[in-house]
Amino acid sequence: MQINMPHIIRLTVVLSVIGLAVVGCGRKGELDPPSAAATKGGDVNKPAKQPGTEDKKFFLDPLL
Repeated sequence: MQINMPHIIRLTVVLSVIGLAVVGCGRKGELDPPSAAATKGGDVNKPAKQPGTEDKKFFLDPLL
């Protein structure tokens, strides 16, 4: 089996695009300190709202 250069280039580009897509996932923002949930005294499952941030709705939010 012989692999020629266009196949290697195509595979490299596809894997690079997949890698960039995976790296770009997530929400932008600061990490919460570990004690943030314990000090709020509220619902532990509900994340604390950071001051100066606006919660943007996302169409997949109801699934979470």
